[in-house]
Amino acid sequence: MLVDRFGRRITNLRIAVTMKCNLNCIYCHREGQSCEGEELSVEEIAEIARAFHELGIRKVKITGGEPLLRKDICDIVAEMPSFQEVSITTNGTLLSRLAEELKEVGLNRVNVSLDSLRDDIYSFVTGGGKVERVIEGIEAACNAELTPVKINMVVMKGINDDQIKEMMGFVSSLNRDGLKAILQLIEILKLPGLEKYYLDISEIEKEIASKAEAVLLREMHFRRQYLVGNAAVEFVKPVDNSEFCMHCNRIRVTSDGRIKPCLLREDNTVNARGLKGEKLVEAIKKAVELREPYYKPE
Repeated sequence: MLVDRFGRRITNLRIAVTMKCNLNCIYCHREGQSCEGEELSVEEIAEIARAFHELGIRKVKITGGEPLLRKDICDIVAEMPSFQEVSITTNGTLLSRLAEELKEVGLNRVNVSLDSLRDDIYSFVTGGGKVERVIEGIEAACNAELTPVKINMVVMKGINDDQIKEMMGFVSSLNRDGLKAILQLIEILKLPGLEKYYLDISEIEKEIASKAEAVLLREMHFRRQYLVGNAAVEFVKPVDNSEFCMHCNRIRVTSDGRIKPCLLREDNTVNARGLKGEKLVEAIKKAVELREPYYKPE
């Protein structure tokens, strides 16, 4: 079991397998990776994943960039050790043709970015993306039982903050025969150039909470999941949120092989590329020692 010096158990690993992407979303933080570097090979990714698995990591999420751009993405999934859950976060544009194969090689579920169901809004946010391709990908994921599909909607003032009811309706339609999809409403990070889109989503959460028939408390970051009819809705509030940081159970690996203790910091990474056995374990433990909450309680 990996525990940092603040007593936070680390149970979830995120591995970026590429920084390449076929979209250009206005809010993309590239998993906190500032330089692209050479991508890890399938073998290198598997070696790192096995080391984390042996140290008690329960879940792994494969990220990017857009991970489905890698022609060997199914090989990467197939090489994962026996985690409790193997998932992928994707923009969904390539998902419809890969969903069945990904399920066959061991993928459990997917997170799909979808900030609007409206063609013009989606195209603006993603730099020209086609929303129908993402909807097809989500439906294919549901049919392949890569569920529950987490639909990630970054809430942006003046862009899509008036479309939450619409998105909840879409999620409800996917859940007619059981829980297939969960809507995650994500507070946009206050990165340079994005301040004009920032919206505190607390009031949105209060409104949905007032309509909820049930509320579940998730282990990750103490998130609440609200059940409103057939819609399941979660809120992700990382901005100025010490509770979010104090319950963080994630650690990251960049696409060029550095262990990254915190999304919002780039000055405390530990290089793991080319390491094996005890040296790799030592690098992981060093990165865990460097973890600290980005936002701390006052």
